[in-house]
Amino acid sequence: MTLIGETAGAPASDAIKDGTDASFAQDVLDASRTTPVIVDFWATWCGPCRQLGPALEKAVLATKGKVKLVKIDVDKNPAYAGQLRVQSIPAVFAFVGGRPVDGFMGALPDSQVKQFVDRLAAAAGGGDAGDEVAELLAMAQESLELGDVGGAAQAFAQVLRADPENLKAIAGLARLYLQNGDAERAREVLQMAPEGAKDADLDGVKAALALAAEAGDSDTAGFQQRLAQNPADHEARLELAKALAARGNFAEAADHLLKIVEQDREWNDQAARKQLLTVFEAAGPASDVAKQGRRRLSSILFS
Repeated sequence: MTLIGETAGAPASDAIKDGTDASFAQDVLDASRTTPVIVDFWATWCGPCRQLGPALEKAVLATKGKVKLVKIDVDKNPAYAGQLRVQSIPAVFAFVGGRPVDGFMGALPDSQVKQFVDRLAAAAGGGDAGDEVAELLAMAQESLELGDVGGAAQAFAQVLRADPENLKAIAGLARLYLQNGDAERAREVLQMAPEGAKDADLDGVKAALALAAEAGDSDTAGFQQRLAQNPADHEARLELAKALAARGNFAEAADHLLKIVEQDREWNDQAARKQLLTVFEAAGPASDVAKQGRRRLSSILFS
C-alpha cells in the first residue's frame, strides 16, 4: 500500500487524510472531540515511516470510521511536531477531546499497531459510559499492580476518551509520565483537569511535581557521605530524603524522614514530619508508602 503522503490523488477514505500545520486545528483538535484521531508524523526519506504507514492505514480503515488518521510530513509542516517535542520519526499520537492521550515512536509490528488502533476504536464504541469508565479505571489499577505501565497508560487514555475531565485518569496518566521522567508532559496532562478540581490522586501528582522541582538535581552522594560520618546529621538526612523523593524514591525518602522523627520529632520546627506528609501525598494516599509510613509515624508519635 502506498503512503497517503506520497499519493498525488485523493485519499482512499475520508478516515485518512494528509494534514498540514494550517489544517491541524480542524483536522486533529476539533475532529478529535467527536472521533479519536491518530496523527502520524513522517517524512519521505524515513524508512521506518514507510514500514509503519501502511499498517496504520489498514488498521484505521478496519475500524470503519471509529478512528481517523491524519498524516503530516514534518519536513513541510514542522510547527506541531515541534510543539509535541517530536525528536524522531515516525512519531504517532492519539488525540481525544482535543488533547494527546497516547502514542508511540518508531515502527511497531503490524499486530501492535492494530492493537493500538483497536483500543481507540473500542473506546469510541457505545455502552454505558459510567460502567465503561469504572471498568477501565479498574483495569488501569490492575495493570499498575502487575507492573504493566503500558497497559495502565492505555486504560487511562481510554477513560479520557469517554470522559476527558476524569480526575482519576488525569492523575494516573500524569503520574506515569512523571515516573518516566517527563515532568513537563505530566504538567500538560494535569492541565486537562477543570480549574479548581479537587482529588486526592490529583493533589498527589502535584505534590510529587513540587518535590521534583524543589530538589532539582541534588546529588545524594554528598549527603550519604555526611551521614556515614555522622548518622545524627539530621540536615543531611533531610536533604537526602528530599533528593530521593524528587527522583520518585518515596519509600526510601520516607524511611530517612521517619528516622529523624524517631530521633528528634521537634527538630527544626518538625521539618522532617512536615516533609514526610508531603511525601505521603506525593506517593498517593492509597500507596504502601503512605499506609505503612503513617502506621510507623503513629507508632513513633504515640509510643
